[in-house]
Amino acid sequence: MEIKLINIGFGNIVAANRIIVIVSPESAPIKRIIQDARDKGVLIDATYGRRTRAVIITDSEHVILSAVQPETVAQRLQNKENNQVSEIEE
Repeated sequence: MEIKLINIGFGNIVAANRIIVIVSPESAPIKRIIQDARDKGVLIDATYGRRTRAVIITDSEHVILSAVQPETVAQRLQNKENNQVSEIEE
């Protein structure tokens, strides 16, 4: 089984097959999820001090903060999947 990796900004990489959801951090429920993850010790801050623009939640219940827009992360994930499909077809 091959591990698919995705760049979430500043050279940080996440296993794409572990991602459950990529959301914007503005809503109150997401802010609570971030605080709960911080309290549990499962928060990973990959923003390098920049503004959090995307919150990535994994199947291991880790919460990852990224300074890249959710749409950008999703596009990178989609491009990765499309590239692998075209490689298989060749």
